[in-house]
Amino acid sequence: MKKYFSLVLFAHSIFALPFAMIGFFLGVTTTDNPFNWIKLALVLLCMVFARNAAMAFNRYLDRNIDAKNPRTVMRDIPAGRVSANEALLFVIFNCVLFIITTAFINSLCFYLSPVALFVVLFYSYTKRFTALCHLVLGLGLSLAPIGAYIAVTGVFNLVPVLYSFAVLFWVSGFDIIYALQDEDFDKAEKLHSIPAALGIKNALRLSVVLHVLSATCVILPIFYSHFSWFYYLGVAFFCCMLIYQHLLVKPNDISKVNRAFATTNGFASVIFAACFLIDAFLRTHFNF
Repeated sequence: MKKYFSLVLFAHSIFALPFAMIGFFLGVTTTDNPFNWIKLALVLLCMVFARNAAMAFNRYLDRNIDAKNPRTVMRDIPAGRVSANEALLFVIFNCVLFIITTAFINSLCFYLSPVALFVVLFYSYTKRFTALCHLVLGLGLSLAPIGAYIAVTGVFNLVPVLYSFAVLFWVSGFDIIYALQDEDFDKAEKLHSIPAALGIKNALRLSVVLHVLSATCVILPIFYSHFSWFYYLGVAFFCCMLIYQHLLVKPNDISKVNRAFATTNGFASVIFAACFLIDAFLRTHFNF
């Protein structure tokens, strides 16, 4: 199991998982649907299986590219710690478990499960033909809040969709920052990315625009639901983290990309979700 956790970078689940919890508890606290531990466990399992399948498939499909890139040559498949066939079997295994798990949640989740898998797996192909690959990655992770909400309610709603858009723009923006490291490599290998297409300076400008849109999408729910000051605190922290990562990375200095990518965004999602959950708990139990 240790080598598979390394293959899928399980720690990176910290980006989408907090927003899945937001979607789940939004469904519990704003509708007549009761909290259910089993359903929560099923949602968490779906997150794990989908994330495992997507990341392992990306590593499988990109194994030859990773072997050429000095930054990625020590990833598990090029380094020989996991074989390509093992990675592919791991993908299939997690896809099957994901679909089976959705069947125990509700019929809508089950019917939509192939669509969700298509989106998260299709991302791995996109860098071969479009610089919009970052948006496709964002789209894949954006399924977390709306998917968790549907798991609870069985229906769509505007507010969880706003959180999905927040994730889409947030992830797309920070993935552009992360891709700055491979600008020259992508050009040499004829791979597509925003930094390779626009250059570092313009790529960072586009990332700023996407993060402004993300911040807007976490602010808009205020106009559709009642929140306490805990939620406002979470929004403020999330926006500050967006600003901070753009202060870390500059066109003439991308040495702090990893800090901006992992640490800053990890804190942003966890603290924002924690503030949302505290706010929901206080409003539900104490009319806060």
